[in-house]
Amino acid sequence: MSDSTHAEDVKKHVRIYIAVFGALAALTVVTVAVAYLHLSIVPALIVALFIASIKGSLVAAYFMHLISEKKVIFALLIFTVIFLAVLFVLTISSYHDQIGGHIVP
Repeated sequence: MSDSTHAEDVKKHVRIYIAVFGALAALTVVTVAVAYLHLSIVPALIVALFIASIKGSLVAAYFMHLISEKKVIFALLIFTVIFLAVLFVLTISSYHDQIGGHIVP
């Protein structure tokens, strides 16, 4: 009885990991496809950072097991996401702060 329960639990986890892997692979394909759209720098940067943040969230939630952790770790994750958003805004805003130089695409 215990062995069948354990086997079902393992199969459930394997299905979840395969689904996350599929999502990561699909998002990688989307990232490459967006690169071929020849967007200008700011929209391309926004799309790339958005896709990267989704992929990072999937990795953190499932492969680092943060999806089942306590509230303190979840609060730290929220703080990290807010800090990441601030860094994204700084990265995007630095594009508009060029000193006499030209950005080569």
